[in-house]
Amino acid sequence: QVQLVESGGGLVQPGGSLRLSCAASRIIFSSYTMAWYRQAPGKQRELVASITGGGTTNYADTVKGRFTISRDIAKSTMSLQMNSLEPEDTAVYYCNAKQFTFPPRDYWGQGTQVTVSS
Repeated sequence: QVQLVESGGGLVQPGGSLRLSCAASRIIFSSYTMAWYRQAPGKQRELVASITGGGTTNYADTVKGRFTISRDIAKSTMSLQMNSLEPEDTAVYYCNAKQFTFPPRDYWGQGTQVTVSS
């Protein structure tokens, strides 16, 4: 059974940094698009960053230049390095794995809270 487990969330001051990790089991990274989503209170879940099976990355405009998505295929982990954090980045961050097959496969982690506050 596929499992995605996030870690690394917490409380950080504005301007600070955090690194989120997602440990994946039973996923072949080269066959999945991995992504980080976030959901702030009262808002819809939104895509933060993604990395395709071929390694192509994509970022939301709001995080470009501040966040970096990466993966370690050998360790089956994905990370999100978040720098210059702003209060608007406060949200629950979710790890996601998608495989565009028929039927499609779509897996989610349980989420990790990131709070940016002074």
